[in-house]
Amino acid sequence: MDVIAMGEVLIDFAMRGADENGYPLMQANPGGAPGNYLAALAKFGFQTGFIGKVGNDSFGHMLKRSLSEIGIDTSGLLMTDQVFTTLAFVTFDEHGDRSFSFARKPGADTNLKFDECDLDLIRQTKVFHFGTLSLTDEPAKTTTQKLVVYAKEQGKLISFDPNLRLPLWESDETAKESILWGLGQADVVKISDEEVSFLWGISPEEGAQKILNEYGVGLVFVTLGPDGCHFANQNGCGMVAAPSVNPVDTTGAGDIFGGSAMSGILKTGKKPEDLSIDEMEKIVRFASIAASLSTEKPGGMGSVPTQDEIQKLMS
Repeated sequence: MDVIAMGEVLIDFAMRGADENGYPLMQANPGGAPGNYLAALAKFGFQTGFIGKVGNDSFGHMLKRSLSEIGIDTSGLLMTDQVFTTLAFVTFDEHGDRSFSFARKPGADTNLKFDECDLDLIRQTKVFHFGTLSLTDEPAKTTTQKLVVYAKEQGKLISFDPNLRLPLWESDETAKESILWGLGQADVVKISDEEVSFLWGISPEEGAQKILNEYGVGLVFVTLGPDGCHFANQNGCGMVAAPSVNPVDTTGAGDIFGGSAMSGILKTGKKPEDLSIDEMEKIVRFASIAASLSTEKPGGMGSVPTQDEIQKLMS
């Protein structure tokens, strides 16, 4: 196994117009940040697996089938009769940017317990990836923390994406605490400029250096939305602009960037902290194009472009 991710898979109900009374017409898409992240890696030929929980309901079964069809190992995906699969409702402004509402009080993903998890999946992988949505509620919070510690003890590369969704947190302060904890565990961090500003009120460049120097992270990607990405490790830093696209749905673009970037890291066979500026720039260009092209299609998991589509823009 190349990459295991844990956390939420859910249904994104995305707005697709409105009826005569102005109520949104919604399309159901498989999503959830860790699932989108793995979908990119699976698309580019890597062996991936997921640890999480969904409801034993129609949406839970749809999600399991979607992951399997993409090529993601679902042996670590549990089903529960106690709570429903988490649902997210996504509406868009005229630029394709999103607003989220969640049906998750609780959702199945927050009910994952540590003793339910198959630790063999972690022992067999090279990379362990997580975000903060699994840190918002118990028992998933403690489960996430224990799995991260276990993966570190097993010598796995730790990847982290804050994926901040403020409506799911008790307060801004608890969200900050969990993000900072995650930064302290990670070898590779993908974080947005908005999240850097939320944490410290500083620039993306300053944020990248802070994460490298104060949290011991080996490689940082600070995504800048349609403007591209700033990247940095101790060998240097740089910036890659995003290609011009016509976005219809930005859901999952950051996750697809993260998975695409990890695919590039794994292809080098190097530790993230050892990558040269040229190597990082190539990785970020590939990931930026993948993420940008994904916004031209609806949904998260199903919007990952092909290698050929990406290479056309790279060349």
